[in-house]
Amino acid sequence: MKTKYRKLIMVAIDVLLINISIFLAFMIRFDWNPSSLMREACVYFMVLASVIRVSMFFVFGAYQWSFRHASMSEAMNIFKAVTVGTLVIITAAFFMRHDGMLGMGRTVLLIDYLICFFLISASRFLPRFLMKFRTLQRSNLKRVLIVGAGTAGEMVVRELLNVQNGLYRPVGFVDDDHLKLHSRIHGIRILGMTDDIKKLVTEYEIEEIVIAIPSANGRAIRNIVSKCENLGVKIKIIPGLHKIMTGEVSIKQITDVQPEDLLGRQMVEMNAEDVRAFLKGQVVLVTGAGGSIGSELCRQIIKFEPSLLLLFDYNENDIFFLELDLKEKYPYLNLKTIIGDIKDVGLLKHTFSKYKPDIVFHSAAHKHVPLMEENPVAAVKNNIIGTRNFMYASEHYGVKSFVMISTDKAVNPTSIMGASKRIAETMIQAKAQSAKTKFMAVRFGNVIGSSGSVVPIFKKQIEKGGPITVTHPDVKRFFMLASEAAQLVIQAGAIGNGGEIFILDMGEQIKISDLAKNLITLSGLEVDVDIEVKYIGLRPGEKMEEETLLDIEHDKATKYNKVFIAQPNNFDPKKVRRDIKALERMANVMDGPRIVEKMKKMVPFHNPNTARK
Repeated sequence: MKTKYRKLIMVAIDVLLINISIFLAFMIRFDWNPSSLMREACVYFMVLASVIRVSMFFVFGAYQWSFRHASMSEAMNIFKAVTVGTLVIITAAFFMRHDGMLGMGRTVLLIDYLICFFLISASRFLPRFLMKFRTLQRSNLKRVLIVGAGTAGEMVVRELLNVQNGLYRPVGFVDDDHLKLHSRIHGIRILGMTDDIKKLVTEYEIEEIVIAIPSANGRAIRNIVSKCENLGVKIKIIPGLHKIMTGEVSIKQITDVQPEDLLGRQMVEMNAEDVRAFLKGQVVLVTGAGGSIGSELCRQIIKFEPSLLLLFDYNENDIFFLELDLKEKYPYLNLKTIIGDIKDVGLLKHTFSKYKPDIVFHSAAHKHVPLMEENPVAAVKNNIIGTRNFMYASEHYGVKSFVMISTDKAVNPTSIMGASKRIAETMIQAKAQSAKTKFMAVRFGNVIGSSGSVVPIFKKQIEKGGPITVTHPDVKRFFMLASEAAQLVIQAGAIGNGGEIFILDMGEQIKISDLAKNLITLSGLEVDVDIEVKYIGLRPGEKMEEETLLDIEHDKATKYNKVFIAQPNNFDPKKVRRDIKALERMANVMDGPRIVEKMKKMVPFHNPNTARK
């Protein structure tokens, strides 16, 4: 309905109700038998009150909101409009001094005030009441239990009740605040606490659960999801607080719980001024640009206006799709793609001499622990020799800053992959002692949802009907979001002076078995009923738990905005170069066993086939 016709109808209804109110006030005051003078005063009063009250309704915005969404603020506006209107009518009646008005007494005005407020309020709130009533009576709606009876929960239930042709019927709340138990919000009762979820789902035939706690951390969300195990209900969630604050989404948006919601990571706040000074107008090269971290690095770097962004990767398909995505979103971006191997010295010389990068983010690496246990030559060639080649090229061609992406598996490593990255860190710190280029490394754990990580593997196993394979019931890992990791990597590069190893604040470690069970529950399936969780034992090179700091680094680490900084260690650059040369010779003749023995000597903590707890 067009706005002007809608307002005309509202005004017409209000005029009718105002006149009914006045008529009833006169009838009640004079016992339903007013004199002819009072009947004349009633008509006179109707005209006066209609003009004044409608004017007040316009002044207080009573025609600027929808009946379907009437709330307490609208009720207050009606109260103000009716009250002020009555005061104006009294003033007008006093100055006009009509004979009938003088004889009708004050009671008529009081009765009219009460009846008018009731009728106008009823006209505004009746449509909403009828809509809620119809919603609650519909039998085809999904029965929903809302977790969290705070402000967010109130907004969610209000939205569910107000939406025409909606899909959901809110049945009740659960909240761990004892003071809220058995109270009601918009007529919906708080039925119990989160520990009661299993009982309430059965008792009230709940089909879906909505988590309405935007400030909840990852542990709280995982705890709620775990309480829903083996219930066969769908679990949804409203966006996290940081997404609401940044304007990415609205609190009313209810979505399926995603694996990243189980982390509950807080919003990362980069020092935008430092980062902009670091990246703006610079030629930036990203290796492994098509990977999970590399591609996210590129998306974050673009925001700070580099003069040229170089995408370097061996996988042409990943680069192809990344280039399409970036050019679509940033059509004026100066972008170049380089398909090649970081071990190709000729390509590196050509790339560095042609484009002269100012900043290098080195993300390319072999990362799969079991695969590198079987292929130590590949780990050395790619993670060590390839990194050395890029370091030498960066120094020779005057790169300002070189940031290598490392891993928590480099700390007290128990795998070939972890040892290869720890040796690469050693090269970085040794080179930083004499080079003009600022060499540094950034160390962090698993990126949730990245290719090869457990989450997409678990999802595929669930799609196939199981089982989900977990190495050990107690194995734990650090997880973070790709966007968070990329931002903190860039932040580290901006503050680094050379030689540091930056360790990102990974928060708490998460049990892989709990993550697997949560994903089964989020799929609306039952653990060990629909999908089996099967434990297969730790694979070669795997730890029970990861670490972020070497034993010798703990006392030297400082904190900077979610980033720990392990200060440079002293290395003999000549010895490091000799060791790398030895590894290179062994790799060239494919001597895997000697490589493993050499790495044991270079990394004292390395024990390639024994899991550390």
